[in-house]
Amino acid sequence: MPVTNRTSVTEFVLLGLTERPELQPLLFVLFLVVYLITVLGNLGMMSLIRLDSRLHTPMYFFLSNLAFVDLCYTSTATPQMLTDFLSERKTISFVGCFVQCYLFIALLLTEFYILAAMAYDRYVAICNPLRYSVKMSRRVCICLAICPYVYGFSDGLFQAILTFRMTFCKSNIINHFYCADPPLIKLSCSDTYVKEHAMLISASFNLSTSLSIILVSYAFIIVAILRIKSAEGRHKAFSTCGSHMMAVTLFYGTLFCMYVRPPTDKTVEESKIIAVFYTFVSPVLNPLIYSLRNKDVKQALRTVLR
Repeated sequence: MPVTNRTSVTEFVLLGLTERPELQPLLFVLFLVVYLITVLGNLGMMSLIRLDSRLHTPMYFFLSNLAFVDLCYTSTATPQMLTDFLSERKTISFVGCFVQCYLFIALLLTEFYILAAMAYDRYVAICNPLRYSVKMSRRVCICLAICPYVYGFSDGLFQAILTFRMTFCKSNIINHFYCADPPLIKLSCSDTYVKEHAMLISASFNLSTSLSIILVSYAFIIVAILRIKSAEGRHKAFSTCGSHMMAVTLFYGTLFCMYVRPPTDKTVEESKIIAVFYTFVSPVLNPLIYSLRNKDVKQALRTVLR
């Protein structure tokens, strides 16, 4: 559906994951099941941490925030995606597209720094155990949790405004299952230099900064663990970090090639596959990773179930 200028664009058409109609019902069932598991898993984790007083520690405070962010950003795209699987006219309004794009970027950036805060928490717990309660006081934890939200939603708003200030006159068909930056840039007939470089700078800065905090924290953690003489002590120290390391690997592993390349037809197609991983796979696996590998969570779950 070609359009002539930005003012005439009142809605966008989302192509989704595939245009093959015979696959739509199957994909609807698959992603509905994954979404329900994600909602139950993350809500369950948040409720469990809230109900069990033994989990009222900084580590689980950040974990509950991670579960909340995972739940929110998978809910940003999934309802629209599920509706489109069963609809012939897969449209989203201009305002709805802006809101979806904004929330998605904001929540991704928030998750970067929530994971970084969790790494710092593990660093303090293992490298400075005697001063842990002082360094990770309630006030510090709240500050470390609020800052990612403030920064993420501020930068997300800036990026979304840059995107939707562009003129869309080539088409209103988005080759994606949600309103993502790369396919929207492909639709623009105005100069995209500022937007492309702003996206590249933001993605590079946030990925490198948050990952650097995590890597430096774990470098100190590994050094501290290797100094522990007993094998049991080393195993116990590693076990407190194992779940977080798996979550970080899963999340960052799918993001490095998402926003650090100029958008082309090839990268837009690849980005849809990558987006499936960090939109659905990471949020559904995080509660499982933290529950299956954590004795405290498993014990709390048994207590609540009784």
